[in-house]
Amino acid sequence: MGRLRAGPGRVTLGRATRGTAAVVAGLGLTSGLGTGWAAAADGLGDGRDSAVVTIDSGQVRGAVAGDHRSFQGIPFAAPPMGDLRWASPRPAAPWAGQRDASKPGPSCAQTAGILGEKESRTEDCLYLSVTTPRPAKGQPLPVLVWLHGGGFRNGSGAMYGASRLAAQGDVMVVTVNYRLGIFGYLAHPALDGGAATNLSGNFGIEDQQAALRWVQRNAAAFGGDPRNVTVAGESAGGASACAHLISPRSAGLFHRAIIQSAPCLMTRWPAGWSWLPRPIAQAYQHGTATAGRLGCKEADTVAACLRAKTTAELLAHSQNEFAPVIGGPLLPRDPADAFAGGRFNRVPVMHGITRDEHVSFSQEVAGAPPLTDEGYVREINAFYGDKAAEVLARYPLEKYGEAGTSRAGAAMKSVMTDHLWASPATRTNHLLAGHVPTYAYEFADRRAPWVSSTPVVPSFPTGAFHASELQYLFEADYFAGRTLSAAQSRLSDAMIGYWSRFARNGDPNGRGTPFWPAVRAGRDDVQSLAPGASGIRAVDLCREHQCHFWQRLLG
Repeated sequence: MGRLRAGPGRVTLGRATRGTAAVVAGLGLTSGLGTGWAAAADGLGDGRDSAVVTIDSGQVRGAVAGDHRSFQGIPFAAPPMGDLRWASPRPAAPWAGQRDASKPGPSCAQTAGILGEKESRTEDCLYLSVTTPRPAKGQPLPVLVWLHGGGFRNGSGAMYGASRLAAQGDVMVVTVNYRLGIFGYLAHPALDGGAATNLSGNFGIEDQQAALRWVQRNAAAFGGDPRNVTVAGESAGGASACAHLISPRSAGLFHRAIIQSAPCLMTRWPAGWSWLPRPIAQAYQHGTATAGRLGCKEADTVAACLRAKTTAELLAHSQNEFAPVIGGPLLPRDPADAFAGGRFNRVPVMHGITRDEHVSFSQEVAGAPPLTDEGYVREINAFYGDKAAEVLARYPLEKYGEAGTSRAGAAMKSVMTDHLWASPATRTNHLLAGHVPTYAYEFADRRAPWVSSTPVVPSFPTGAFHASELQYLFEADYFAGRTLSAAQSRLSDAMIGYWSRFARNGDPNGRGTPFWPAVRAGRDDVQSLAPGASGIRAVDLCREHQCHFWQRLLG
C-alpha cells in the first residue's frame, strides 16, 4: 500500500465559510444536457472565477476567497407554502438584477434535534448553495450534490461548509435543503393528485430531484459538468441517495452515488423512531391518524384543513414515522427487491458505515440516564424475544467491562451496530456489486472528536460514531471548534482525495493513497479508514461485526 499524502498538520473544524442551505425544489421541467451547457454560455465569461454568475433565474452574486467561491441561498423552487404545501415543487420565480448570494437560505421547518440542530418555523426553505474551487482551471468540474442527514426531521445544507472539499478535491459542491418531517413525508389519500404529481408522501425526495434538475440546467454556469454528477449523503441523506438509485424519476440526473451510514437494505427500527422507507399502506395509515390528531377527519375537507394549520401546529406532530414512501411512481419498488433484481439506476457506488454507528442513537444521547446492566438485559429481551438468550450469550456484559462501569451502553452499541448497520451493509455491498462497480468502506477512527453542538456525551467511549466522518470531509456545524490531530488531518486529506476522485471518474484510487479494491464476489473486505501508518487497509466487515451470527439468527 502507498503512503498517505502529506497534508496540513492540523485542521480546525469551525465555520470558515457556510455552505448554503441548498434546497431541492422540483422545477417540473425536463432539462437535457444541452440546456445546462446553453445556460453556461451566458455565464462562462462572468461565471468561472468571478463573484457574479448568470443562471436560468437571474444573476447571483456570491463571495470569492483565495481558494474557493461560494454562492448561498439560491432558490431552486417556489416556496412550498399555502396551496403549495404538500405539492410537488414548482419553479422559482426569476428576479431582475443581481441577487445577493452571500448568506444561506433558511432551514426547512423542524423542531430542535438531539445533536443540536436548531428549531425552524420557516416553510420558505427550498434553497441551495454552490461552492467551487478557484482559480478556475478550465476543465469542467465534477459536481457533488450533498443531501444532509437528520432522520428526515432535522438538518439543512447550510450546516455543511464545503470550502475545503471543493478546493482540495477540485470539485463543485452543491448543498441542498429539502422538506422535512410532516411537511416532506406526510402521506394521505386526500393529498394525492392535483398539485402532488407523484402521490403524497415523498415531497422531500421530489425536492431533491428538483435540485438535481437545477444542477443539470445551471452547473455549467459555475464551471461544473452536468454530465458528471454524484449524488451523495449521510444518514437520511444516504437513505435519500438509495431512493434516487431506485427511482425511475431520478434516472439520468446523476452518474455516481455515495451512500454514507445508510445501508440500502436496512430494516425498520422500533416503531416511533424509524427514519427508513415505509410501505404506502403503512404511510397512509400513519398520515390518516396524524390528520385525525390535528382535527382533520372529514374526507372532503382534510386537505384544506391541513393546509389551514399553522407551521407550529404541524411541527407538534412532526417527530415520528415520517420517512420516504415505497409505492407509486416515484419509488415503485422495495429497495431489497430493486437491488436483488438489478432494477435500479446503474451507476458506480461508494457505500460505507462507521465502526461504532449506534453510539449516536444511545438512550443517553436522547437525554435518558445511562443504561444499567439490568436495563441492557431488559432491552435485549424486549427487542429479540425468544432469540434474546443467544444475543446475550454472544454479547455478554462481562466482555465490555466491570460491573458498575458504563459497560451496558457499550454492549448495546455493539449489538445494534452489528445487527442494524453492519449486517445490512454487507448485504447491500454484495447486491450492488453484482451489477455496478462498488467501493465499500468503514470509517474506523475510534478517537474521532465528539460533536460540539450538544452538551451530552455518552458515559462509554464514543468511538467512530454515526456522523463522525463528516468532520473529515466538511466544515460541519456539528463539530465547530473541534480540532483534528496531525494523523487525523492526514486521514481527512486521504478521504477528500478518495471522495473527489470517485466523483470525478467513479474510482476512488489515485496516487498518494493506499489502493482501494472494488467489492468482489464472495469477499466481505472493505476499506477501513483510520489514522496512522496502517490505518487505511482492508478489513473483513462481516467477521468484525459478526454478520454470520446475525444472518443465522434472523435470516
